[in-house]
Amino acid sequence: MTLFNIVPVTLAATFLNQLATITALAALPCQTLHQQILERIALFLAQPITPQATFNFEIDLRQLLDNCGRLILEATFNHIEPELPSDAPKHTACDGLNYCRKNQKSPNRGGIATLFGTIQLQRCLYEPLQEARDDEKSAFAPLELNLGLVANNATPALAERVGILASQHPQQTVLDILQHDYHVSWSVSVLRKVTAAVSEGIAAHVQAARRKRLLQWLATATARRGRRRVVLCVGRDGIMLPLRGAKTYKEGSVATLAVFDRRGRRLGTIYLGEMPEPYQQTLSATLTELLQEVLRAWDGPCPRLVYVTDAGYHPTVYYDEVLKHLEHPRHPGQVLEWTRVVDFYHASSYLSKLAEVLFGEGKVRQAWARRMRHWLLEAEHGLFRVLHSAASYHSQQVLDPKAEKSYEEAYNYLLKHGEWMAYADYRRQGLPIGSGVTEAGCKIVFTQRFKESGMTWGQAGGEVILRLRLVELSGLWDEVYQDYLRDRPVVALKTRYASSGQTHENVA
Repeated sequence: MTLFNIVPVTLAATFLNQLATITALAALPCQTLHQQILERIALFLAQPITPQATFNFEIDLRQLLDNCGRLILEATFNHIEPELPSDAPKHTACDGLNYCRKNQKSPNRGGIATLFGTIQLQRCLYEPLQEARDDEKSAFAPLELNLGLVANNATPALAERVGILASQHPQQTVLDILQHDYHVSWSVSVLRKVTAAVSEGIAAHVQAARRKRLLQWLATATARRGRRRVVLCVGRDGIMLPLRGAKTYKEGSVATLAVFDRRGRRLGTIYLGEMPEPYQQTLSATLTELLQEVLRAWDGPCPRLVYVTDAGYHPTVYYDEVLKHLEHPRHPGQVLEWTRVVDFYHASSYLSKLAEVLFGEGKVRQAWARRMRHWLLEAEHGLFRVLHSAASYHSQQVLDPKAEKSYEEAYNYLLKHGEWMAYADYRRQGLPIGSGVTEAGCKIVFTQRFKESGMTWGQAGGEVILRLRLVELSGLWDEVYQDYLRDRPVVALKTRYASSGQTHENVA
């Protein structure tokens, strides 16, 4: 054996000797668990095998394993710092401010929630000295900081589960799941505190993850075979939400960015969204920034840029005021070329309105609407033929004022936005013609979580949940959460085994 091999082995053996106490403590729950499991197995096999017995055996086994994990975590975490507070550094620094150690260890109030249940943690607490007091800093525990405890209540692993659960379920459901699955009993205020901390923590990493994923999809789409150009499709829409204290519903906003490969297959979708605000300025700014970042970083052939929406106010204003004038970030002065498409299904709804006004109920109405949709979708200059047919039937009858108004609204909508309804041409080019991705986005981002019976939302609370939900729905959760954990601050921490040289300043 060479010296190169001997040194790591010797160090490992020395370190394991130092760990003898904690390994013995951590092994105790496992030794007890072994006997308890044998007893459960014997009891299960000694009785008639029934569904109820099987259920009870599995639940009992899960509780035993969770309790073992909880005891191991508790023993390990409480054995990190020196046993005597006097053996820990008297002073430490955080954010450039100085703190002084208290003479006695103290427990974390309320315990620490883990995947296995709640544990008790005894740790050294450091109080702020004069400058830190002047900045209204509170006492802190270096061990809690370096363990990555979220809101001083949850381990990073449990906090991750809380973030995902909160993005999917109302708070009472989350509390019930935490109690049933993780043996954690929290109040609503603690749940909100941890959820807000996770949401705030991941915020700084979301945009970079979106950019990275879109670039990955563009690279994959470009490498695939096909006759068409890769498409980067943007959509946006609004949905009315119940805001607390507001007399009427207010409009939240959703945007989507999807990449289609050279055969027209969608690789994935990134979801953006904002709670209601005037003019949807934040969504527009975030969407524009993301587009520019992606195109600046992308060094392959420029994708076909497509904007598919209904012809509503905010989507149209964004196109007219932003997208039409947006320059390529790598080629200043070169305006990007966008293909705008008015969603085919919105256009079809106005065809249906024309059919209702002109033909009333019956098979004639259905047949005319079906033929017009076919022309609009398949025929060259299909919209012109549709409008000509509608005008011809309209000239042969006299409508009452209400019906006349409905006719004019539908006819003028199609006429006004006709330049963006060349569906036959779009389809030949392999472009998406429906905003179904964005429409579905409104449903899955907002409706399924924000519009359950009796729900109302505050602006701040809605933003907390919305951020979590957008990351989860975009398939970015694992990446974003790991980036968040890597970015968490740590301080110099003396342990019973080794001393970390890291400080808060050089890792933050």
